[in-house]
Amino acid sequence: MTRVIYNTATTLNGFLADDTDSLQWLFAVPGADDAENDFGDFLEGVGSLVMGSTTYEWILTHENVLEKPEAWTYQGKPSFVLSSRELPAVPGADIRFRSGDVSAAWDEIRDAAAGRDVWLVGGGDLVGQFADAGLLDEVRVSVAPVTLVSGRPLLPRRLESDRLRLESVRQAGQFAELVYAVRRSA
Repeated sequence: MTRVIYNTATTLNGFLADDTDSLQWLFAVPGADDAENDFGDFLEGVGSLVMGSTTYEWILTHENVLEKPEAWTYQGKPSFVLSSRELPAVPGADIRFRSGDVSAAWDEIRDAAAGRDVWLVGGGDLVGQFADAGLLDEVRVSVAPVTLVSGRPLLPRRLESDRLRLESVRQAGQFAELVYAVRRSA
């Protein structure tokens, strides 16, 4: 069965990125590479991924994939970019641009996953839209020993404890990985 999983890193006080969409705080954490060791296993279970325009633009800029398409990390996985703006495509990558309500794109996203998981790469508002639509199954968050004064919130929605159940906690280097099952809203 296809699950929708939000897997991300956050600061101790719940920010994905700073006000300029920088992730330098994440890369500066000692042992951050070690914390990603299990990420390959997670990615093996992913059939398709979904991201918003800010996340996609960050990848384009920081990985320079328009000039070096081979640097697109998600080759072989259909990638959906949900945006109201027109954005450039990475040559040779299976990137599908969609706009509007996430529910309208859901059947195509699920079918593209071919029975495997759907990874919500980010950002937080996009994940919130999946939660609002009752399509979010799991939140995996790696909490870094960093605080920011302000920035992009982890999940700018209110999800009460009746919808979240802690499944596991583990240490990965300097990170605490928390996995929550999300009860879909009725």
